Formats: sequence, structure tokens, C-alpha cells
Amino acid sequence: MNNIISIQTKRGKVILKIEEEATQKEILSELKKKMLELKSLYQEDSTPILVTGQVFKNKEMEEIKEVIQNVLEVEVEFDSPKMLGLHGIKKAFSRDIATSETQFHRGSLRSGQKIEFEGSLVILGDINAGAEVLAGENIIVLGILRGMAHAGAKGNKEAIIAAASIESPQIRIANIVKEIERSEFEEQIKICAYIDEKGEVVLE
Repeated sequence: MNNIISIQTKRGKVILKIEEEATQKEILSELKKKMLELKSLYQEDSTPILVTGQVFKNKEMEEIKEVIQNVLEVEVEFDSPKMLGLHGIKKAFSRDIATSETQFHRGSLRSGQKIEFEGSLVILGDINAGAEVLAGENIIVLGILRGMAHAGAKGNKEAIIAAASIESPQIRIANIVKEIERSEFEEQIKICAYIDEKGEVVLE
């Protein structure tokens, strides 16, 4: 892939724009090659570097930061959210997550319990009313989903929510909130939620 990283200076910052389709391996490899070019922009300057163009996981941000700071003593900022949830999403995006890092939680979640993970979450039990689950990617519940589930909680619109039965009053995918009328799940069992071509959350 060509031009994985482009470098420009703007408003007192050096901006590294990362190609959206690039993998982390490609980004780190290209970044190591670009460090000479980056270093030439700095004399005794401490202009911060802003990394933009792609939404990263926290671990990926640390890896990029390390490559830069091994060569330059500069502040490195990202426009990716560090926290999961609606308040952190700056832009929605679509990235295939057919394969993703997955965390399993054995047992049901009671009211007041909350689980967060940057990859996909599999809950081996129910999510009861008042419990919350936030995942950067997919949420799979082997029991009944009655609590709040937010998949794609860093903005990924390709994320899905699946359960034996979806009975929540509200679910979220990326930056879209879907309020569910009680009649919707009383008429027919809903087991999957995703964002369709119109940008709406669909329950099936």
C-alpha cells in the first residue's frame, strides 16, 4: 500500500495522517522509514505531533508513540478516543471486524455491573437490566440481553450485537442509539442488531 503515512505541518502541529485501510504492521513499518523525514522537520523544536486518519486501540497508540519517541522527544497526540462510549466518539467509521481480539466473561451480569473491552466481548450468560457492556467491536451474549450494550464503542459501524434474545430498552452501535419499544421484542424474538446501508440500527 502506497502513501500509508502523509506528513504535513498545520497550526503549530506536525500532522501524521494514516491511511484508513492500513494495518498496524504496515503503519509501524512505514513509520520507522519516515522517521528520518520527520526528524528533518525538527531542529530544537518541540512542536507536538498529531496522529490522525484512523481510529486506534489504546495498545496501537502506545506502539506508534514508542516508535516516534525513540527518535524524537516530542509530545504525541491522537484524535482517536481513549475511552469507549458515545462521549468519546469523534467520527464514525467502517472497518471489517470478522476477526478480532475477543474477551470472554463467564456468568451473568447483574444490575450495576459494567464490562468494557476494546475488542469483541462474549458474555456466557445474561446481561440483566441495569448492567452495561461496552465493546470496541462486537458484543455476543449467549443469554438474554436486558441491559445496555454498546458495540463499536470507538465508532466502528461494522460492529454487531447478537444475543439469544435482545430485550433491552436501548442499544448502541458506533454513534447511533436505538430505542426499542417493548412491543418490538414481545411480538418476535430479536437476536441480532447491526447498522444497515441507510445508517440505521436494524433488529432481526
